[in-house]
Amino acid sequence: MNASLIMVAKKPEPGFTKTRLCPPFTPQEAAQFYRCLMLDTLKLVNQVQGVEHCVAYAPIGARSYFQSLVPRGFRLIPQQGADLGERLANVLADRFQHGCRKVVVMNSDGPTLPLAYLEQAFRQLQHHDVSLGMGHDGGYYLIGMKQVQPELFENIAWSSDRVISQTLDACRRLQLKVHRLPRWYDVDVGDDLQHLRSDLAKNPAAAPHTEAYLRRWYDS
Repeated sequence: MNASLIMVAKKPEPGFTKTRLCPPFTPQEAAQFYRCLMLDTLKLVNQVQGVEHCVAYAPIGARSYFQSLVPRGFRLIPQQGADLGERLANVLADRFQHGCRKVVVMNSDGPTLPLAYLEQAFRQLQHHDVSLGMGHDGGYYLIGMKQVQPELFENIAWSSDRVISQTLDACRRLQLKVHRLPRWYDVDVGDDLQHLRSDLAKNPAAAPHTEAYLRRWYDS
């Protein structure tokens, strides 16, 4: 397979998962909610044709959990590294070492992301060195490339509003041609939850597990 699409995910753990959504959720509810986000994002990933489908999981001991979660045919890759940047770089390097020529890494908490954005990320790598999904909060929801670029993951203030600007600065230093995908959101805080509910009211089939969970939660 010449192209690989990797969803990065962590095993849900109450008190460690989606803590910025507590409140309105309890820690247990936040972990359950994230599991729904993952299931629906896996459904989205599985719709991308002509690529290898992977999940880069953490912690390393969670392999059996993810084996029971992912669709048939998905490859599981353990995340390894001291921080997010090192883990992303290692995941990308792994797939390039296995012969992939285009690799896209995406988050696991944006299940309503339009399928066309994922397809565009791969398509634009024919003409660009990097595809970058512009997040609404200064981070990115997706990054893709044709060869591993470790410098794009070094000296980045992860989980801050400077991630995109620092990544683009690194691309300029390396003289990499970047295609910027349209802005989208992941679900981290209360305002994101309201955005998600609005999208699901228009199209509940986009994320059925998430929509059902939220409907039950708000009705309870």
